[in-house]
Amino acid sequence: MILKVGITGGIGSGKSTVAKIFEVLGIPVYYADDAAKKLMNKDIALKEKIEKAFGKDTYDNGILNRPYLSTLVFNNPEKLELLNSIVHPATIADADKWMQRQTTPYVLKEAALIFESGSNKKLDKVIGVFTSAEQRIQRVMQRDNISEEAIKARMSKQMDEDEKMRLCDYVINNDERELVIPQVLKIHELLLKKAEGLKQKA
Repeated sequence: MILKVGITGGIGSGKSTVAKIFEVLGIPVYYADDAAKKLMNKDIALKEKIEKAFGKDTYDNGILNRPYLSTLVFNNPEKLELLNSIVHPATIADADKWMQRQTTPYVLKEAALIFESGSNKKLDKVIGVFTSAEQRIQRVMQRDNISEEAIKARMSKQMDEDEKMRLCDYVINNDERELVIPQVLKIHELLLKKAEGLKQKA
């Protein structure tokens, strides 16, 4: 049995950067957002469901018409929920298969919507990456070259950050007041011990 660990945080929290530190330690990471993008182009059953729900214009020569789909769902909570209800189960199933193939003591699944999608139910532990809203806005403005209003609109669609961190088993502060690597190393050691305990029980 492999220990399954999630890593999550709001937009601009730096969860992907933190996940990459775990990768340096030899822990494989499943990036849910990247995987979902691939699945939406390659998984035939998923493509059929998306096309049925959002119409023929969703795909152009078999490739997802991302700008078109974005305009449909961005300001429409019902349509966004519908899209998530189609894509999340496919991504969760794909992550499950991927995790079973790994041979390390534990694996990581990096995803923004771990609790919202219900994928936390299939995980043993969840790590939260916390950064203040002000810092997250600054980071995303620099990274994506978009306005503060656009970022706040995205943030308003995500779970409250404090609530999300309360649901996590471990929290890494990525607010530049604390060094990140020592925090990662501490959690890494704890997870290796937990994985060892799980192995002994099995």
